[in-house]
Amino acid sequence: MVSPIVLLTIVIAYFAVLIFIAQFTGKSADSQTFFNAKRQSNWVLVAIGMIGASLSGVTFISIPGVVGAGGLNQSFSYMQMVFGYLIGYFVIAAVLLPIYYKYNLTSIYGYLEERFGRISRKIGAFYFLLSRIIGASFRLFLVALVFETLLADIIQVPSWVIVSITIVLIWVYTYRGGIKTIVVTDVLQTCSMFLAVFLTIFGICGALGFSVFEIPSKIQEANLSQWFFFENGWSDPNNFFKQFISGALMAIVMTGLDQDMMQKNLTCRTLPEAQKNVFLFSVILIFANILFLTLGAMLYIFAAEQSIAIPEKSDQLFPILAIYHLGPLVAISFIIGIMAAAYSSADSALTALTTSFCIDFLDFEKKEMKETERSRTRLMVHIGFSVILFCVIMAFYMLDNTAVVNGLFKAAGYTYGPLLGLFTFGIIHKNRSVKDNWVLWVCLLAPILSFVLDVNSASLLGGFKFGFLIVAANGLITYLGLWLISYSINKEYAT
Repeated sequence: MVSPIVLLTIVIAYFAVLIFIAQFTGKSADSQTFFNAKRQSNWVLVAIGMIGASLSGVTFISIPGVVGAGGLNQSFSYMQMVFGYLIGYFVIAAVLLPIYYKYNLTSIYGYLEERFGRISRKIGAFYFLLSRIIGASFRLFLVALVFETLLADIIQVPSWVIVSITIVLIWVYTYRGGIKTIVVTDVLQTCSMFLAVFLTIFGICGALGFSVFEIPSKIQEANLSQWFFFENGWSDPNNFFKQFISGALMAIVMTGLDQDMMQKNLTCRTLPEAQKNVFLFSVILIFANILFLTLGAMLYIFAAEQSIAIPEKSDQLFPILAIYHLGPLVAISFIIGIMAAAYSSADSALTALTTSFCIDFLDFEKKEMKETERSRTRLMVHIGFSVILFCVIMAFYMLDNTAVVNGLFKAAGYTYGPLLGLFTFGIIHKNRSVKDNWVLWVCLLAPILSFVLDVNSASLLGGFKFGFLIVAANGLITYLGLWLISYSINKEYAT
């Protein structure tokens, strides 16, 4: 196990590198630099960095555990969802990005104002703010728990101190350069995650005495090599069609309709470059997930060979083996990897929250403001969201119930359904608009009805459970509600 002194040294060195990058990228930065990097980002760097942003700290430790989660042989079934992602990313590149670039958007929710009105825009932005605040807080909460446990042997650090230091450090390296800094730091953090995975796989091969070229045969011998599941129908959570469709929808809503993820794409110089970025990102993501699932299979093989009990929660498998059973080099790389995964998600979330609030609620793009006033206001908003994240994380600590906190995280996912419905209606029905002041009620009712449907789906639909498909039901309910409050218009919105 890595000593707490070494752990602190790693953390300090890691953030020192991030702050150095921030100093370099934040020179002469203004509000436009913070919000969209003046659309000067290299599309290849954006694509690589997006991998780190899409793989949060939760995902970093969850995907490897999925291979045998709950004692089930799920093997590589997660790839069914990843292949679905490709459909979603194609829709983003072919449909959504052209719209965002046509309207020269900084916040993607500006499209909703173009189509429906100011209230619709603010509702879309509000749902994004809500989901990102809860999501980013949840991820940082889990990382804080890891650090608290690792430091416990040498010093009892209050949780509020760990959380405060974490958020302050993130704020320090993002407050000047914003998205311009994050495009660069995300590349470093993506590479850090891949390094952790590679070193862990090599560590397992060394411990078990076989080469990396034998990995495929070892996975097959362990009966962990199945990718596609067609046999058990829609009631099976691993059913191919269920996973594939869910993957396509999740990619659209959690990337294409999410300001955090799309803000990076909108820093590219032109629409063709942004589209190339998405296609390259899609290809890299496939190989990244194969790598993570290969790691997961190797972790289960190593645990079986060494007679190590599989933890009840599959998310704990990677941390336990990396820190306690695979030597100091793997442990150090894991710590760097989990930091990279958590902070690449949290730093971009903090920047996107600040951007959305300034653009969608404070109307930065419409008001005549001096740059000094814009910078001062943006700084206060950035600090404000840092404080909000701290308060939400501490609320999670006070709940002292991981199941409840996890439930809140899942509940935040219901906010993507209204976004799916709003954008779908706006894009499909170019000659219709909606009563803007009624949109709020539709978007409040849809998640509630979706939750009720999800909870009762097994009894109502003969054992069928929505899982990730609930976002489709949520979006459909929103879409139908918008149709009921819509009316014909003469102007056709070309998208």
